[in-house]
Amino acid sequence: MTDPTIAAAFPKALLVYAVSRGANRQALLDRSGLASQDLALPDARVPLARYLQLFAAAIADCNDPALALRFGEAVRLQDISIVGLICEVADTTAEVGRQLNRYARLVVDESGPAEMVRARADQDGLWMEVVSQAYSTSPLLIEAELARLICNTRATFASTPEFQSMRFPRAAHFTHPEPSYAAEYHRIFKAPLVFGSDRNALLLDPAFALLRQPPSDRFAFGALIERADALLKDLLASQTVRAKVESRLLPMLHTGDANMAVVAARMGLSRRTLQRRLKAEGVTFDEVHDGLRHKLALHYLAGKRVSANETAYLVGFSEPAAFSRAFKRWTGVSPGVFHHRGQA
Repeated sequence: MTDPTIAAAFPKALLVYAVSRGANRQALLDRSGLASQDLALPDARVPLARYLQLFAAAIADCNDPALALRFGEAVRLQDISIVGLICEVADTTAEVGRQLNRYARLVVDESGPAEMVRARADQDGLWMEVVSQAYSTSPLLIEAELARLICNTRATFASTPEFQSMRFPRAAHFTHPEPSYAAEYHRIFKAPLVFGSDRNALLLDPAFALLRQPPSDRFAFGALIERADALLKDLLASQTVRAKVESRLLPMLHTGDANMAVVAARMGLSRRTLQRRLKAEGVTFDEVHDGLRHKLALHYLAGKRVSANETAYLVGFSEPAAFSRAFKRWTGVSPGVFHHRGQA
């Protein structure tokens, strides 16, 4: 099974939040194994393990064990992910749950069943259970995202009498043990808490599932769905061996040390096995490496924020002259000419 990934917008948002709390940006990147270019595109994918390492580094640097809870409280899903925007303009709370599951992979891609939450009714009421394996095995993810959901929901229905008459949530259960900062859980969830439970879940009033969200722009909803479908299609296409090689190459490209043996090892494959699997897709490792350099060089230069020499470094060339020759082979013009045209 492929290691889980998360949309780059999540570690980027966490990085910004931690820095606002006094953390050192570069130290957090270094300790998490992330680089600025990994977070440049919000829909890019980064290993979930790196995101969790970033959480650990931020907690240590801010000296705040409850930082994940506070991050979820402070930063809305709408400000991080298109999934949040879709949920914001959905008609009903039930529709929000369906959209969360429909686009779960745009948040965390576990390369398994794409389901984030599940509703289940029993004698106690309506349970919203987190069924994602990645979330269920990480207290930090559970803290951040359930706190985010609670605070988002309260803000959304702040002017809705039906919601204000409910207790939301009626209870909150967590599979992890009670932490030393349980007081922060009580402050945010404002409900009876159970730690060491058999589920990560919120107990809700059954009428919650019948609530209609405040009126929204249905045209915007359609446009967001169209964009999310395109992103999901691209993500599913990224399950190819070529895409997996590219994802391993990205964080090491600027070092100039990216080679087939290193990438194969990071994928848990032998060099020969990787070579055979790429051949089955009609490409070689050198073609993937060269194509990724080409694509990123165009992205950096078109963005007008870095020079040709800086771009050469970012895509793994130790000498600007070698980068210039490669760029002319890719595009027919020099990096300087391309950059100048982009600024014209």
